[in-house]
Order: sequence, then structure tokens, then C-alpha cells
Amino acid sequence: MKKSAIFWKIKAIGRLSVLLVVFLFLGITSLTLPATAARTGNDSGLVSVVPPLSKPALLDPTFDRTKVTLGITPTGWSNSDDLTIDLTPPIPYQQILSEIALSGFVGTQMSPKYPKYPDQKEVLKSELALRNVRISEPWVGTKFTEPGQEDATLKEFNEQVKFMKDMGGIKIVVAELGGAVHQKPGVDPLTERPHFTDQQWSDLLKGLNKLGKLAKENGMQLVYHPHIGTGVEELADIDRLMSGTDPKTVKLLLDTGHLYYAGVDPLAVSKEYADRIEHVHLKNIRQSVLDESKKTGRSFLDSIRAGIFTVPGDSKGAIDFQPILQELAKAKYQGWLMVEAEQDPNTTNPLKDALIARSYLREVTGL
Repeated sequence: MKKSAIFWKIKAIGRLSVLLVVFLFLGITSLTLPATAARTGNDSGLVSVVPPLSKPALLDPTFDRTKVTLGITPTGWSNSDDLTIDLTPPIPYQQILSEIALSGFVGTQMSPKYPKYPDQKEVLKSELALRNVRISEPWVGTKFTEPGQEDATLKEFNEQVKFMKDMGGIKIVVAELGGAVHQKPGVDPLTERPHFTDQQWSDLLKGLNKLGKLAKENGMQLVYHPHIGTGVEELADIDRLMSGTDPKTVKLLLDTGHLYYAGVDPLAVSKEYADRIEHVHLKNIRQSVLDESKKTGRSFLDSIRAGIFTVPGDSKGAIDFQPILQELAKAKYQGWLMVEAEQDPNTTNPLKDALIARSYLREVTGL
């Protein structure tokens, strides 16, 4: 064969190869996501296994997707209330973060126990960015009702403010832990929780107003978390705290599970304090476990072991989230909607639970 013929054949093959590459590139980039995958909400470019919404959202009106972000805490993978609950070996933090992203969430709390998220901020930022996940909030346990604890509270608060500024977040979650019993074995958190004196209430309200002002000066928003087993648990406690603090600097965290556990209607709180709610934990309750806990005086930790908490969308859950979310949407709520369910990964599947919650929230909110 002549050299010129060989040359032209090679040139033709080269052209065909280029065309094939271009065709494949255009074909791949124009593919739509399969029915079993969907883009996560907001600005996330990750792909989750949550199906896309096939019909209109149940909420009307629903949330502004540019102003509401969905996250999930790591407490289903690694229980931070009861440090004895974990898999052996524990689920690595890399897997926790990856499964959070896979299930379609873009936010998470810090994990306070092993396998906790990296302490080194640059490592943490790298691991989060790899999965397009952000830190939604820290946790600060205040102790204004205990003498001599204010300085320690302020020190921890300032450290968490600095941490969240570095992480690009704006919410600071606090709860008063003076006299709290939720971590004590064998103690009923409903009947043996602390009841503050008038002086303790005065100290708490003064301290929260101080923290709220400090947060605002740093571009942050303080949100208070009513919590089982603490001095701010029942509706009267919430009312007193809200009426005694600056509405501009001290906001409310709506935790549906803790409210329901304490016998407080989360829907009523959503309506009453729509203008003060600046952060949300969507936690579900298994009614049969709650009933048994109340009947036997079971501790908070034992209730967790018994499976009192679960995620929104679980058919065994007692809380109807749709009207609660509707109230928040009507009030034009902005910020995080955080799924939270302290569970035992030995008896549940954390990824499955996360997918149940994410699919439910997509169905209801359209996000």
C-alpha cells in the first residue's frame, strides 16, 4: 500500500475519533438524571438517591427554596447523648458525611464524640467541601442558673461563635443545663427535672440577653433549645423565657420531638412563636415507647435505647409534621430544617432513615 493512502486512512480515523469523543461528551452532558436519582435542594450539585418530586408539594404555600436549607444531625449514625451506644467499630465520620450527602442533605451538626468530625478546621472544611455539606450549628450548654459558672459559659460560647464564623454559619444553639437530669441514669426527666427559682430565672434571662447581644455583634443569631430533663421543658417555661428575653436577639429553636415528649403541642408553639422561631429540629416520636417511658419513669437515656425517637416520614412516628411545616411556611420561615433522631445504629439503618426523612420532606415541601 502506498504511503499516501496509509496517511489518508490514519487521518480519517483520527477525525472519526475526534467526532466520537465530541459525540460522547455531548451525550453524557445532556443526559437527564435517572428516576432513582435527584439533585439535592438549594445550591448543591451532588446527586442523591432520593427520587424527584412527581407531583406538586403538599404545602401551599411552601418554603422559598433559596432561603430554606435541609440538614440532618449525625445522631442516627453515632449517638451523642448516650456515649455507650455505637456500632463496633463505630461508623467512620467520612461515611457519616458521605451518607448525609447521598441522602440529599446539605447540612449537619458537629459530632461531639468519636468518630467525631476532625478538630483541625482545614481538614474539616476539606471533608465538608468534598461532599458539599455545611455545619448548621454548634451546641452550647449554658449554666447561668449555677453559681460561679457564668465565666465558663461565656468562654465556651465565644469559642463556638469563632468556630461558626470560620465555618461560615450564623446560628448558635444554646440550652440551659443547670441542674439538668437528661444525662443521669435512672432519673425520670419529666418528673425530676429542675424547677428554677425566681432568682435563677432572673440570672438565666439576663445571661441569655447577654449572649444574644454578643451573637448579634458577631453577625450571629442565638436560638434557645427547650430540652427534656432541663429547667426549660414545658410550655410555661418557654413562655417565661420568650417574654423575658429580647425578641430581636434571642430566638427560639423549635424541636418537635422534645416538645412532644414534654407534653407540649409543637403545632401550637409554631403558631404562637412563628415570629421568634429561627431554627428547627424535626424529630419524631414513637408513641408506644413514649407511653411506656412515662408509665415506668424511664430515664432519657433508657428511652433513647428503647427507640423513642425516629425521623419524619416514619410510619411508626406520632407527630404530624405537615401542619407544623405549613405554619412555618406561612410565616415565611428562613434557615435550616434539621432532621434529628437520636437512635441506636445497632437497631436501625441510619442511611435508610435519612432517605425516609428526605423523601418525606421532598413530598411535603417540594424542596
